[in-house]
Amino acid sequence: MADILISGGSVAGPALAFWLRKYGFNPTVVERAPALRDGGYKIDIRGAALEVVERMGLRDEVERCGTDMRIARFVDVNGKQVGTMSAQLFGGREGDDVEIMRGDLARILYDATKNDVEYVFDDSITALEETADGVRVTFENSPPRMFDLVVGADGLHSNVRALAFGEESPFIHDLGHYISIFTVPNHLGLDRTEMMHPAPGKSMGMYSTRQSADAKAMFLFSSAPLAYDRRDVAQQKKLLAEVFAGQGWEVPRLLDAMADAPDFYLDSISQVRMDGWSSGRVVLVGDAAYGPSPASGQGTSLALVGAYVLAGSLAAAGGDHRAGFAAYESDLRHFVEENQKLAANNLKGMVLKTAGQIRFQMFMLRLMPHLPGKNRMIKQITEPIRKAATAITLKDY
Repeated sequence: MADILISGGSVAGPALAFWLRKYGFNPTVVERAPALRDGGYKIDIRGAALEVVERMGLRDEVERCGTDMRIARFVDVNGKQVGTMSAQLFGGREGDDVEIMRGDLARILYDATKNDVEYVFDDSITALEETADGVRVTFENSPPRMFDLVVGADGLHSNVRALAFGEESPFIHDLGHYISIFTVPNHLGLDRTEMMHPAPGKSMGMYSTRQSADAKAMFLFSSAPLAYDRRDVAQQKKLLAEVFAGQGWEVPRLLDAMADAPDFYLDSISQVRMDGWSSGRVVLVGDAAYGPSPASGQGTSLALVGAYVLAGSLAAAGGDHRAGFAAYESDLRHFVEENQKLAANNLKGMVLKTAGQIRFQMFMLRLMPHLPGKNRMIKQITEPIRKAATAITLKDY
């Protein structure tokens, strides 16, 4: 039974641990946070990823925790409604696609694995030393340990990737935008409703999901790469306040609430692109290897499918990690590339450059319900997402 260390306890890590345990491996998950990370934003599970959830026996629980969002409302600077869209269309969802809060999915995956998998919270990897028999791992807080394999499932700014492959700059491709999300009081009394206020080069929003007493504020903006300390939250909040200073609608109130937000998040909208996802006995999965960016809407689906394929490939290879890693990359590469293609096109509709483009977009939203070919137009919007989400046939390992 191979001992496998997984760095990252969000989605890809616990999902991988689930499948590794099923195939007879002995996974350990190390997570930098002191406890399971709550919060986060809405995420979608569709296509092949939904099939993975079904095979895990977790689909009913995932659907039970769905956001149940109903409508997206677009408003002007004074809060006047200028357009609407169904929540399904706004999220590019169709059929059985499920939208869930990231924190809820992380909890479901953790609960499904905590009795069979060792979790080490409040710790991180500081060094990896590959030997003839495995990898000697040095931790920030725990004593060194030996593992047969190490997996980086630790996100866009992966620590494991940095240790095994070097600095991140060659692998992270900035898409020219930034995103910030954090919890705020639901002062608008939103109920499964998304409010969006577009402005040239920016988009501001607020939403509240089913059974949620508070709301999430979301800010998107286009920008050249910004220099800031990723661990300095106060600096990031100041940066966001400066970018959105002078904006109308509810922006001043949301920025005021930012000071007390327990889960503030800001980062570039970027993709991870790598020629190979493994080095020796170290391999990457999820955003660490092929993050498609939040603009694609497929990061979670890639993490779930990637975890399934990696674990299955290792099992099918009978303990030969070289063969397992090679099969993992071969089987998943096309699926990754198809889903990463979605991001650039999606961004064009998420953050518009000019006031004229915004007016035209709102005009089309108001016009669409009255057009004879509206179903065909909706199909054109969702079809690329559906094709990407199903661009892999899952093997039975």
